[in-house]
Amino acid sequence: MSDKEESVNVIVDLSHWEEGVDFKLAKEDGIQGVIHKATQGLKYIDLTYAERRKAAEEEGLMWGAYHFGVGENGKDQAEHFLETVGDNSQVLLALDIEENQNGKNITPEQAEDFVAKVHEETGRFPLIYGSAYFLEDFATPTLTKCPLWLAKWGAEPTLPVGWRNWILWQYTDGQTGPKPHEVEGIGACDRNKFNGTLEELRDFWIS
Repeated sequence: MSDKEESVNVIVDLSHWEEGVDFKLAKEDGIQGVIHKATQGLKYIDLTYAERRKAAEEEGLMWGAYHFGVGENGKDQAEHFLETVGDNSQVLLALDIEENQNGKNITPEQAEDFVAKVHEETGRFPLIYGSAYFLEDFATPTLTKCPLWLAKWGAEPTLPVGWRNWILWQYTDGQTGPKPHEVEGIGACDRNKFNGTLEELRDFWIS
């Protein structure tokens, strides 16, 4: 998909850090999709993940899951992620690549192993989330096959080397970046634009 003028601002990404989430109110405020932290590293599971998935799907929201990558075996991280997610046939999958403040960062080789395992098990490439700065060492032939979920809290997206377009753009963390920052039923949070129409978003989500 090329970078178009047309985009839809209907996606949030969440983790246990957001409290008191009401998906009914969020949907009424225009949210169509939620990407939630599922796992990190080899053992960690976000304890709000399963309950919130059920609640979001009951409201008819599209559901996504992301794994926060760390400097451990990539295949093992992918297995932990997929086991936690369970049925992923309708779930958008993503690998979060950013600084790990509690240990070693994931390496490009570990990220490749993660992606390869997810592709082997699901037939799909996960999204790669990250900033242009942090992803500058991750522009490998395997990783650039993955759709880009760009983190850039500013007025315009900035692509990392190796990717020609973005599919999702996290334009705010709820404080920095263009407005709107908030969502009814959630409050200030990470908000994301999709590079296309709502119909294209629905097709992409389960492709």
